[in-house]
Amino acid sequence: MAAQSTGQSDLAKRYATAFFDLALEHDQVDQLAAELEDLRSLMRDSADLSRLVRSPIVSRADQGAAMAAIISRAGMSGLVANLVGLMAKNRRLFALESTIEAFQTLLAEHRGEVSAEVTSANELKPAHLDAVKEALKKIVGRDVALETKIDPSLIGGLIVKVGSRMIDNSLRTKLQNLELAMKGI
Repeated sequence: MAAQSTGQSDLAKRYATAFFDLALEHDQVDQLAAELEDLRSLMRDSADLSRLVRSPIVSRADQGAAMAAIISRAGMSGLVANLVGLMAKNRRLFALESTIEAFQTLLAEHRGEVSAEVTSANELKPAHLDAVKEALKKIVGRDVALETKIDPSLIGGLIVKVGSRMIDNSLRTKLQNLELAMKGI
């Protein structure tokens, strides 16, 4: 399983790198980053779209046609349509979300930022996001590009990942640690 995820990661990095180079060449990095983020939001918000992207049963042509219709309806550029179309044609849509994440990482590096992933139980208010961003900036010494995720099972607190470092300050983890301590393990 680890080899498969590593392969997917490498695959996503290859697509993201090629697309990032294309975005630089067309001087549309910010526009394409916003469009990819919109596409990722659509995939996260729609279980049907998520299933379509990951389904090995749906044909390449049907996946490509459905994604083309979604991208057209969302008003995204031809470059995004071409990327998604190519991934559908090559039967690689399962790596689309990873490709978008890899693109965001390349964008952060290009801007001199560090990518960080913040997972919380509830959506964070802009003031809280700014506070997290400032705290991380002090720790890493560079600007931080935040990617936020919501996981209600955390109950409270945050999980922050910066590179290979992870800080888990969630209530779920604290309760699990307390349970282990009470068992005497």
